[in-house]
Amino acid sequence: MSYIDGYVIAVPSENKQEFIEHAQMMDSILMDFGALRVMECWEDDVRDGKNTDFRRAVNAKNGESIVFSWVVWPDKETRQKADERIHEIAKTDPRFRQDDNPVPFDGARMIFGGFVPVLSLP
Repeated sequence: MSYIDGYVIAVPSENKQEFIEHAQMMDSILMDFGALRVMECWEDDVRDGKNTDFRRAVNAKNGESIVFSWVVWPDKETRQKADERIHEIAKTDPRFRQDDNPVPFDGARMIFGGFVPVLSLP
């Protein structure tokens, strides 16, 4: 059964193109390591909630947009092996150097997790 990684990120709206370029680079690594699909979605109709919402979940500030992303893996084992490989290559791969490829958002406010699908419709 497939396995899903989900992410919600607050990205400065002015950094949209930088985010897309960064995501293309990082997502290609995930695909090389076995991901079946990666989706990066820029907010279009994200409403404020009464009790909680996407903006509050990531402490979004004025001028930031919400990005909702997910990665589909064939199974949890493939995802775990990819995670190990990413941590391993991050030490030497220039694509992970902050000086050369700065992350265009505050990663400390990103929320993420791994999920087991319980229902899937075509």
